[in-house]
Amino acid sequence: MYPETIESNEILERLPKHLRQYIKPQNYEEYSAIDQAVWRYVMRKNVDYLSTVAHDSYVDGLKVTGISIDSIPNMYGMNRILKEIGWAAVAVDGFIPPNAFMEFQAYNVLVIASDIRQLEHIEYTPAPDIIHEGAGHAPIIANPEYAEYLRRFGEIGCKAISSAKDYELYDAVRHLSIIKEAPNSNKKDIVEAEKKVEYLQNNMGKPSEMALIRNLHWWTVEYGLIGSLENPKIYGAGLLSSIGESAWCMTDEVKKLPYNIEATYKEFDITKPQPQLYVTPDFAHLSLVLEEFANTMALRTGGLSGVKKLIESDALGTIEFSTGLQVSGVFTEVLEHNNKPIYVQTSGATALAYRGKEIIGHGTNYHKHGFGTPVGKLKGINLAIEDMSPRDLRAYDIYEGETIELEFEGNIKVKGEIITGKRNLQGKIILISFKNCTVNHGNTILFKPEWGTYDMAIGKSIISAFSGPADLQSFNMVTHKLSSETIHIKKSKKRLQLEELYQQVRDFREGKNRSVSRTKILEQLIEDYPDDWLLSVELYELAYKGNESKLCAKIASHLETVKLHKPEFGKLIDNGISIIEKSLVN
Repeated sequence: MYPETIESNEILERLPKHLRQYIKPQNYEEYSAIDQAVWRYVMRKNVDYLSTVAHDSYVDGLKVTGISIDSIPNMYGMNRILKEIGWAAVAVDGFIPPNAFMEFQAYNVLVIASDIRQLEHIEYTPAPDIIHEGAGHAPIIANPEYAEYLRRFGEIGCKAISSAKDYELYDAVRHLSIIKEAPNSNKKDIVEAEKKVEYLQNNMGKPSEMALIRNLHWWTVEYGLIGSLENPKIYGAGLLSSIGESAWCMTDEVKKLPYNIEATYKEFDITKPQPQLYVTPDFAHLSLVLEEFANTMALRTGGLSGVKKLIESDALGTIEFSTGLQVSGVFTEVLEHNNKPIYVQTSGATALAYRGKEIIGHGTNYHKHGFGTPVGKLKGINLAIEDMSPRDLRAYDIYEGETIELEFEGNIKVKGEIITGKRNLQGKIILISFKNCTVNHGNTILFKPEWGTYDMAIGKSIISAFSGPADLQSFNMVTHKLSSETIHIKKSKKRLQLEELYQQVRDFREGKNRSVSRTKILEQLIEDYPDDWLLSVELYELAYKGNESKLCAKIASHLETVKLHKPEFGKLIDNGISIIEKSLVN
């Protein structure tokens, strides 16, 4: 179910329960006037600069997706506009697991971290925030070719198999992003968290499918450039939402490379500006590279390597046999012969499905202790069981009521009395059930008669292996617990007073209260908040618009003092003043 404050629509209604568990209310009323000022500054700066260096879809997309320059978007209001292009948006708490993030995309849903960066991190934050998600991702999906790429990426990406180390790295990156953005974090904790992320990144071993496809996501969706190497345009959300890096990436100091499958193997550091970026000639090329990578995934190759990837992931996954039968569970063992799987085993709750639908009577309650089955052809018989006609099956005594011993290639033997079988839509047999059954591999017993009915999957090969279950209804997946949550500290009295000053200026600009004395606000800023620069810039804008030269001079003088004491704010202040003066000239 959705939080009460979320307004649903037909796109959101399609989301499965296990994705809904990540959704939280946006709580729009919790954005302070400082938050609104941060949004407004970044958006004014971005639109001013990006109108010349971003892909044409960006500026057009701001209008199409209902993104306002002056106010943080209410994403559930955005939904009424987004659904016109077949998309929706939901709020989440920071980073969510990569598979879930991509699965949202597969359902045409943008995941938006609803928190906003602090004023102190206005140029860049490692934590996902509404500037990055709302102002970065949302506008570009108005381009149909890119929107389809994003959806298709999610569809393929959510099937990518992770490693156990991927989950550990996800938790570490999430923790780092939270404490880096939290106002009360101490430097020692941040350094320790950075060291942990760095250590994990350097000791991941062979990269998993998820690690590789996340690289593609990073170099396209997050940090992609489009056009020619000599004159690229920005379309990646990480660049579109960073007023620092969007300018930096256009310089010669950032190497520009043609985008191709090689980007799969180029890792990234989320905490630092990127030393190189990839340029795609057009959005259609992104899909070509995605398909090229998908062809290397266990989703399409299956086989022994696919089963081994699932075992290494130590997580819920699925294999699909050549008959279409699917086995979903946590895979723990595979026996092999001539580089092919000859027996696979799961432990714990397992479900069998056919083409994404659980087979009646073969859910997790029935297969609660795991499932094991041979794979491949019978020894000495060229005709696979699945290809046998009813007459062939009768000839080989694979028939109801017969006690039979089947020997598979690789020395797997199944001996028992056949109870029944199940067939697929093409009439091929996909499952045979035995009683009084013994299964062994050489001297190793794999199944004993006293364990009950033995259900044997039929398939000469494993054609696919992927993350997650075949049928979402087979498992209770609403079990995610965040290892850490975004930190919200109680605001001090002084901070609340500063927010009130920001609110007064916002009310004045919007015509809600014209009786406010901006001179008094400036005096209070100089007295109590001498290092705050953004509200002074907003005051300057109002004075400049009103041709109040004396007030402009007073504010400008104060801002020069701020730059003297805090030189790191100099560029931000100058950029803010430049936008104000340029906008009034135009």
